[in-house]
Amino acid sequence: MMLDPESKPKIYTKDQAAKKAEHYCAYQERSQQEMRNKLYEWGLHQAEVEQIIADLIENNFLNEERFALAYTLGKFRITGWGKLKIKQGLKFKRVSDKLITKSLSKIDGDDYLQKLLQILTKKSAVLHEKDAFKKRYKLIQYAAYKGFERDLISELLKDNHLT
Repeated sequence: MMLDPESKPKIYTKDQAAKKAEHYCAYQERSQQEMRNKLYEWGLHQAEVEQIIADLIENNFLNEERFALAYTLGKFRITGWGKLKIKQGLKFKRVSDKLITKSLSKIDGDDYLQKLLQILTKKSAVLHEKDAFKKRYKLIQYAAYKGFERDLISELLKDNHLT
């Protein structure tokens, strides 16, 4: 049996969607915006979506602060993102600036520097650049792409003689 690529997503009733939304949130922390998008995708209307989100918050399935912290620590520890990229990701998920600041403050300063040093050391080992200036530039670009602050990158490169 072939699936039609043009097939529409399944439309759920409000009760079905509420039950499915609980499972969706229980599986992994979600932002309100992610849940809102998913409910619209399931064919619900604005009033129903907002009611389900209110119920999810009331029953502690959705918690924006818990989501922001889980997202921040996960992206930092697992994917090696810096604060700038994490902040950008949280803004994309429409998390408030206050919660972004609060969750970013949970990243330990020493761990942050250690992660940056680890990223720079690993990248430096695989770069086959003879020119020290070009190697330094490539390391700065790479770490900046990962979301680390340029002044921190430069300071670590200088202190650890990685170029």
